[in-house]
Amino acid sequence: MRVDTMIDRVVARFIGTKHERDVKQIQPLVDAINALAPEYEQLSDAQFLEKTAQLRTQVKERLGDLPLDDPQYKERCKEALEPALVPAFAMVREAGRRKLGMRHFDVQLIGGIARTLPTARTTNSALTISATT
Repeated sequence: MRVDTMIDRVVARFIGTKHERDVKQIQPLVDAINALAPEYEQLSDAQFLEKTAQLRTQVKERLGDLPLDDPQYKERCKEALEPALVPAFAMVREAGRRKLGMRHFDVQLIGGIARTLPTARTTNSALTISATT
């Protein structure tokens, strides 16, 4: 066995692989999404649509009239969308359960969240997480 491979394995054993660290970072978000499930299951279809509209309005209010050529556009978008991540994923999960009769598994949520992370824009880590979880 090569020395560099052995060192990589020893380091991964103590601090975890990149994949394990990414999943550990995302897991609290998945737990928060799961915590919202009972609340969203209790909503009527009309209330569910209203909740969706409220979330959309909140994001638009956070963005304001931000022009696309603003140098801080990406950062402001991130700030506006980040608080909406958990409720949006919880709503998508509930919509899938209601309309398709299928509930997203936690690993599917992890894959979807991983694709929204900044590192996913520059690496294939999101696809790796989706494919291996």
